Amino acid sequence: MNSQTHLAIDGYVDAIPAPGTGWGTATFDLIHSPADADRIAPDVPDTVYACTTADPRIADVLLREIRTGDLLRVTGTVVQADDPTAPPRVSVDSLEVLEAAPASLYELLLERFGNYVVVFDADRDQVPVFTASGHWVGEAASPDAISDLIDAYEEGDTR
Repeated sequence: MNSQTHLAIDGYVDAIPAPGTGWGTATFDLIHSPADADRIAPDVPDTVYACTTADPRIADVLLREIRTGDLLRVTGTVVQADDPTAPPRVSVDSLEVLEAAPASLYELLLERFGNYVVVFDADRDQVPVFTASGHWVGEAASPDAISDLIDAYEEGDTR
């Protein structure tokens, strides 16, 4: 038997949403990270939710406006499949964009460092760093300096 729960989930869009199997439907994957990754075991993985919507208005927004890396809050019914290795499925009935991804995301690589997001650009040595909630941390001089920048930020040095 599948258990069902109605809740809201914040997460990043993993790939460009795709049309669903019927008219007015769409599918996408949402990556949710633990809220306090530093306070729990460091090896706790992010959760990937397989999301679908049958609401044509939401599907239209997903297919026309949502990009990889956008931070969304989805509300809907979560169903855990009988197979524990399968991702939980979410039937989305509302959607809110919390933070849009940078416009040039397709030329960049976003990577998570716990509660931090770093932006790698092959054309630059510097690496911008943000909190997962979108607050500016600073710019590391190189990828090797990311940890030092995060450590300084956590100690209250806003550089």
